[in-house]
Amino acid sequence: MQYFVTGATGFIGKRLVKKLLTRRGSTVYFLLRQESAEKLPELLEYWGVAKTRAIPVYGDLTAKKLGVSAEQIKALKGSIDHVYHLAAVYDLKADEESQIRANIDGTRSMVEFAQAIDAGHVHHVSSIAAAGLYEGVFREDMFDEAENLDHPYFSTKHESEKIVRKECKKPWTVYRPAMVVGDSTTGQMDKIDGPYYFFKPIQRLRQILPPWMPSIGLEGGRVNIVPVDFVVDALDHISHQQKKSGGCFHLVDPVGYRVGDVLDIFSKAAHAPKMNLFVNAALLGFIPKSVKKGLMALAPVRRIRNAVMKDLGLPEDMLTFINYPTRFDCRETEAALKGSGVACPNLKDYAWRLWDYWERHLDPDVLIDRSLKGTVAGKVVLVTGGSSGIGLAAAIKFAEAGAITLICARDEVKLAEAVKEIKAAAGKEAQVHSFSADIANEESCAAMVAWINENFGGIDFLINNAGRSIRRAIESSYDRFHDFERTMQLNYFGCLRVTMGLLPGMVAKRKGHVVNISSIGVLTNAPRFSAYVASKAALDAWTRCASSEYADLGITFTTINMPLVRTPMIAPTKIYNNVPTLAPEEAADMIAQACISKPVRIATRLGITGELMHALVPRVAQIVMNTSFRMFPDSDAAKGEKGGKPQLSAEAIALQQMMRGIHF
Repeated sequence: MQYFVTGATGFIGKRLVKKLLTRRGSTVYFLLRQESAEKLPELLEYWGVAKTRAIPVYGDLTAKKLGVSAEQIKALKGSIDHVYHLAAVYDLKADEESQIRANIDGTRSMVEFAQAIDAGHVHHVSSIAAAGLYEGVFREDMFDEAENLDHPYFSTKHESEKIVRKECKKPWTVYRPAMVVGDSTTGQMDKIDGPYYFFKPIQRLRQILPPWMPSIGLEGGRVNIVPVDFVVDALDHISHQQKKSGGCFHLVDPVGYRVGDVLDIFSKAAHAPKMNLFVNAALLGFIPKSVKKGLMALAPVRRIRNAVMKDLGLPEDMLTFINYPTRFDCRETEAALKGSGVACPNLKDYAWRLWDYWERHLDPDVLIDRSLKGTVAGKVVLVTGGSSGIGLAAAIKFAEAGAITLICARDEVKLAEAVKEIKAAAGKEAQVHSFSADIANEESCAAMVAWINENFGGIDFLINNAGRSIRRAIESSYDRFHDFERTMQLNYFGCLRVTMGLLPGMVAKRKGHVVNISSIGVLTNAPRFSAYVASKAALDAWTRCASSEYADLGITFTTINMPLVRTPMIAPTKIYNNVPTLAPEEAADMIAQACISKPVRIATRLGITGELMHALVPRVAQIVMNTSFRMFPDSDAAKGEKGGKPQLSAEAIALQQMMRGIHF
């Protein structure tokens, strides 16, 4: 047997050629563009044959008679038993012009070529898209009944099939595969398409919620999915049975699934929350078109929609197919495959393989450099309060990643020691610079900003880490109003001085990221920290306002609601010796992640739980926090007494362990 294949380098085509070459004495000629000649060794290796059995025929899909030379056509004339036409655009995101050129012009060129070489039989691989958005069951003997062909993907698939039906003078057979996914045994796939567009939202859901938590899914029309190995096996088997012209076979899953079922199957494969409740997407159809059009005319609505679609990797037309109305009859296919052992496997049995392969190889996040070095190398990073604790640990990480690391603090001696420590960890070649400044002082802060702009041309990343904490009950602070003033002066006004001094430079470059170190206490409203929490809450509120104002200028903000960290700042409070805390290096990891991923907020689950409690059951939250307040007295330092060993009750110790990270 001698074959000619178009699209032999594609996802289905490569596998079909390999299948055909397993037949004794077979030779496969395949269309190849001249500029793709370097792919030949790799193809031959994949197929496992010598170049005498897989022979390239150079040409162009959209040229007349596939652009094959007259000499080559003459050499092939009368010798090709089967022509398989797979070359086409299978991509919802492709523009209309490219789809017309490949699907319509390419098919017409293939028909001209097949007739020129006097081929024995033409096998045209169409698609279920040729049915358009047909309402109901579309049979294998139906074609002209197709409906709603407005989308270029549907219209070009329908038109290309019509060319074969109307213009091909050689015996022909049409095959309509459903949405083709990866191999059912290996999961291998070459691109994101069809149901794969659902994978990123499912992954996000898994990252947010535990797998046992019920979630809400989207219900819609029926989605027909088939693995590539079934398509290739069915195509190979049926094509060698065909003698007469005019057959059509639906290479589909006889079961078929609703969109909600597909989402649930892949959610299970991903160990994401099970979807127990579904919202029918058909409800969107009740919204008048005039209302939809009016909403999309609003710039904020368009920006939000575009941002969400881009973030999830969804094509513009994806929502069109949520309510897909067509089901496909496949009795002719089942009859042709009877006794062959070829059958479409159940999606539930191989979905996990598809998910595993996608997450390891196709997930867009896999291709992004998520390292700190890839994010900050060669960039200017300023860490305030960088001479000790969290700031020093973060500065070491930035320097090790190749950043131009700037640190500031009040104490010049400690700054000099910190620079030595950073270079000892990151290497002598590390670019580390320090500036002694008190950011609570306007003149000192302005001098530092001027130094940065003059010597480094501004910054790329700002880590607002400098701060002070005071643990003292309000009833012990009646005569200490200055505690609130000095805390606000540094934690709030100091951060604003630095940030607002450097923002003009970021705006000029239209890039920059600000990380503000806040506290879990802002979420839990921790007692005894009214001065500290209030100052951090003010910074959080300012950050939310600023992020809205600068969202279109390339400047982003992250707030880290940091849990308790073992730093000199908490040393005076001796009861913290028995409280589970983060190491400065762990806190620095959170800062690094904030720079890499640039989320709006980073918070622990305990912090988020506290915030939800205060929002949903505020009275209960107050009781819980008041109980902890009475369990844990003021420290000796807060009382102005000399430190002794803290005396805690068994209940207090138990609560410490249970509510780790909350400031008591």
